[in-house]
Amino acid sequence: MSKTLTLYTRAGCPLCEDMAAHLHELIAESGHGLQSVDVDADPALKARFGWDVPLLFDGDTEICRHQLDLPALQEWLGLNSGP
Repeated sequence: MSKTLTLYTRAGCPLCEDMAAHLHELIAESGHGLQSVDVDADPALKARFGWDVPLLFDGDTEICRHQLDLPALQEWLGLNSGP
């Protein structure tokens, strides 16, 4: 079952651009999607997150913030099956 991750960003944010580029590479073949949302375009999101971007969510569940947490993303993708 494919899901869509939400990446909360803002224009001109180098960390946001970096995370988006890495995410596109990592999930390209997974069948999952990535939706970018500019927090500055929505007053409620801007109030909720302020300058605390980028943030990667699956629905209401935060996966990582500020930098890509590769182990957390791999776990979300189901790539960490353990020994």
